[in-house]
Order: sequence, then C-alpha cells, then structure tokens
Amino acid sequence: MGTTISFYRFFRAAAVLAFGLALHNGAQAQGAVYKCVDEQGRVEFTDQNRKGCKQLESFFSSAPAPVRASAPIPAVRASGSTGPAPTASPASFPRVDSAQQRARDDDRREILNDELRAEQKKLADLRKDFNGGEPERMGNERNYAKYQERVASMRDEIGRTERNIEALQREITNIR
Repeated sequence: MGTTISFYRFFRAAAVLAFGLALHNGAQAQGAVYKCVDEQGRVEFTDQNRKGCKQLESFFSSAPAPVRASAPIPAVRASGSTGPAPTASPASFPRVDSAQQRARDDDRREILNDELRAEQKKLADLRKDFNGGEPERMGNERNYAKYQERVASMRDEIGRTERNIEALQREITNIR
C-alpha cells in the first residue's frame, strides 16, 4: 500500500507541476530535482538533497524562453488578396518536372476514383439493405429494441459513407 500512496503523490505532484507550467508559459525550474528512495522502497521527488537521493537530469531549460514576435500584418497584393506573398523555394529543394507531376496526379486521381467507385457500391448496397428505413427483421431480433438499434447503426453507416463520397469527390476536384 505504501508504494501506491507514493505513486499517487508523485502523480499528483507531476500533475500540479504540469498545470503550473501550463499557466505560467515560460516558467523555468531554478533548482535541481532529486529522486529519493527510502528504506521501504517508496519513491519521492523533491528539491532537497537527502540520504538515498539522486539528482535527476534537468528537463527544464535554464536558457531564457524565446521572445515571441507579434504576427506580421498581412500584405495586400496587387491581386487584392491578403496574406503573405508566396516565397521562392530554396535552391536545394527537389524539383519535379511537369510530366512527372502530371503522371503522379493521374495515378492519384485513378486511386481516388477506385475508392469512390467502391464507396458508391457500398452505399448502394447499404441503401438496398436499409429498404427506406424498414429493413427486414432478422430471426434474432424478436426484441424490437434490437431491431431499432440495427436500423440506427445502418442509418449511421449510410451517413458515414455519404460523407466519404463527398470527401473523395472534393479530393478529386482539387487535383490539378
């Protein structure tokens, strides 16, 4: 029982420490942290060096927290759009020629179209089984609540499949 209490004390202390650091963004430890194990094997973390204690590596930086600059004000370009101007890629950035990129886009479009066809077939099968909200009752559904639960899960699955189809169609239209 002694180790359990020590574990909870450690957990509580760690939670308080994490919460304190979250509240004080940039807070830093000023002293060392020691892990102490007593004769009964209980573990304690403290800032005081005592018998049976070992200093832990500091997991807090002693360097000052970086100063955050305010966000730049977006520039208005000649086209009337706001936001940062597009930047040029570094010279070492790998380039892909347009033919290779077109081939990659075609492969991606083909994969997405295959997924779209599979989802559309799945949706057609689900709607057929759903039968306009009144699917056939199964033998193990003598309890009406069980039947209603299956109908609700079918309705949810149809909704998810419809959303998948919409997402795939958006992806396909976004390909160059």
